[in-house]
Amino acid sequence: MSEAVRKKKPVRKKKRKMTPLLKVFCLVLIAASVYMLVGVGREIMTTISLQQQLTEVQTQLQKVQDENDYLNDEKTKLQDPDYVENYARGKYMLSKEGEQIFHLPEDSDK
Repeated sequence: MSEAVRKKKPVRKKKRKMTPLLKVFCLVLIAASVYMLVGVGREIMTTISLQQQLTEVQTQLQKVQDENDYLNDEKTKLQDPDYVENYARGKYMLSKEGEQIFHLPEDSDK
């Protein structure tokens, strides 16, 4: 019983030395990992750049669409003879027959 009661000493395992082949494999694995991480970094930078360009282009598109809407409205208005008449009278100081136009100077006190 004394043998069974005694605690067994932990068996120490021998440390294995790294073989040259294992060292080369680890170095290749590390190099491949670094290469892949650099590639991922480049892809992330490209994605960020493309997102910024997309935002700028969307802003430009919105401006062009707004301008297009404005011009379509003007086109519709210019097909109305009353609008054309009022526009010409106001912008180019045209008058009807027998009508006189007086140009008043703007107040410089304001």
